[in-house]
Amino acid sequence: MERQSLFVFNGGFLTQRRVRRILDLAGFDIRLGKPSENQAIGIWGNSPTAHRGTRVAETTGSPVIRVEDALLRSVHPGRNGDPACGLLIDRKGVHFDPSKPSHIETLLATHPLDDSALLRRARHGIEAMTYWHLSKYNAFAPHLEPPAPGYVVVVDQTHGDASVTASGADRGTFQEMLVHAQTEHPDARILIKTHPETSAGHRSGYYTDADTSERVQLFSDPISPWRLLEGARGVYTVSSGLGFEAIFAGHKPRVFGQPFYAGWGLTDDENPHPRRARTLTRAQLFAAAMILYPTWYDPYRDRLCELEDVIANLAAQARAWREDCDGWVATGMRLWKRRPLTQFFGSVKAPVFVDDPAKAGDRATALDRPTMVWAGKASPDTDAARIEDGFLRSKGLGADLTPPLSLVIDDLGIYYDPTRESRLEHLIADAATLPDAALERAAALKERLIKGGLSKYNLGGAQRDMPEGHRILVPGQVEDDASIRLGTADISTNLALLKTTRQHNPDALIIYKPHPDVEAGLRPGQVSPEDAHGFADVIADHADPIALLSEVQEVWTMTSLLGFEALLRGIPTTCLGTPFYCGWGLTRDLGRVPARRRARPTLDGLIHAALIDYPRYYDPLTKQAAPVEVVVDRLLSGHIPRSGLALRLLAKAQGVLASQAHLWR
Repeated sequence: MERQSLFVFNGGFLTQRRVRRILDLAGFDIRLGKPSENQAIGIWGNSPTAHRGTRVAETTGSPVIRVEDALLRSVHPGRNGDPACGLLIDRKGVHFDPSKPSHIETLLATHPLDDSALLRRARHGIEAMTYWHLSKYNAFAPHLEPPAPGYVVVVDQTHGDASVTASGADRGTFQEMLVHAQTEHPDARILIKTHPETSAGHRSGYYTDADTSERVQLFSDPISPWRLLEGARGVYTVSSGLGFEAIFAGHKPRVFGQPFYAGWGLTDDENPHPRRARTLTRAQLFAAAMILYPTWYDPYRDRLCELEDVIANLAAQARAWREDCDGWVATGMRLWKRRPLTQFFGSVKAPVFVDDPAKAGDRATALDRPTMVWAGKASPDTDAARIEDGFLRSKGLGADLTPPLSLVIDDLGIYYDPTRESRLEHLIADAATLPDAALERAAALKERLIKGGLSKYNLGGAQRDMPEGHRILVPGQVEDDASIRLGTADISTNLALLKTTRQHNPDALIIYKPHPDVEAGLRPGQVSPEDAHGFADVIADHADPIALLSEVQEVWTMTSLLGFEALLRGIPTTCLGTPFYCGWGLTRDLGRVPARRRARPTLDGLIHAALIDYPRYYDPLTKQAAPVEVVVDRLLSGHIPRSGLALRLLAKAQGVLASQAHLWR
């Protein structure tokens, strides 16, 4: 890539590290001083300091490159300090200024936009943004309900916004728009949607309380725009990005300015632009504006990236803020877990840890915070969210006090308890109707896990040469594990599992793999060699469980996660208990299956629910919430910090005192 000097006269280019990094990766070297005739000048949109660069360009004849935030930006507005996910780097103009063609307008007017793969990506991008409720800014309160359907949305903008003035609009335009909305919808309520920066107190809008009436109200609730648009009868805007999103929510917004998305047959334009005569589809508009035009950045891998990466990254960051914005009161948490829990759930407000569950409830009420509890410490009637390890946990055992890379938070129950509904059950049931974009993401994740040989703990182990025959893998479990206590009935021990597997498969080659915690002497569940050899042909102690999966034709299990990992690899799995992945038509079920598990998701739908939707992931390198794909990268590369010396010594002490585990569990 040929690099280019970019002379700047706006301090933001120097002080905003993310902007500098994206420009650097895009091939620009930021410079100060006077450029020569052919050296470019960088200008931030139509900012108050843009005139400096414009004057120098007029004097030197240098070309101008205008830079702006991309249309998916961050969780909070830039004025809150959040760095941007990407930039719009435009050599022709600026996307919101219709006075001359910008690069995005040129793309929309002249690019064929007929590539089937590109348009498919665009449709999937629309699906993904809708599914994850992503917008330019994303600090939405997840539990807020939208107003009753049937209202009309009139979009306010910040006073003096460059896109408003570039369209020749002013307060009079906004007043006219409000009159049109009331006249054209005489029986509807009118919601004036305030801008996030106005709600945050950064900048005033064009509407005030003086514009409200019995029918008209200011609406500033931090609700997802996709939920708001879903119940709207109509959408009115001057040039807001919400008008752009309204198109993909199925609306034909009424537009009173000349934003880049107007004039292509997808909006009802009060002031049509004479240059724009082409008719486009929604997918074509999205492809140009969100895939071809922006320069996207991936902070986890420090590289330029595609829209799909940005959606996954921003979804993880937005979910963390939405779930943690009120802070948490945590109880039932062992001391060594508190630092990882703070990393996962404390980016907004640090969790308050209270040992006594009764006192935790009182503290939560006093602080107006929700409560979380480690699932194994939860009482049956608690209304606290339950926390547990995720299914791609770490490189090392939890019993060895290895910090987790994923945790699940469940507001209904917990995944290993089939006696009651869990949030994961709901997600799996909903996965039967997932959009194609979500299923393809799950399929890609599945392939990476298989290719990388990844599992929950990623311990590795010895490779074994197996005898010929129809091989069945029987994974041992920790016999006092909650999934055994709650998810099994007649068969609840490793020996009973082995015996039953042999009874059903008298001629098969049965391979028994003891659980790593049991092998390490940390948890109960040991089967004596004499008993094991009575029903198993091979005792694969200290073997790599994922390598074993490539050697077998079936898996028989009570509730082991290895059954789920077998499903990922297309291996038929028989369940004698009730793990979360049974009862959906993907396993042979000999245990008790809850009648409520009636949905029939695909395997990729199950994977999306269990590995993408349900867990939260934490990147130990960037120290922030991350999508699952980043954690997969870290596990494959080995770039994961080790436990501290104190935790390693504590884990060894626990191993020595394993018979007294009740003292700390």
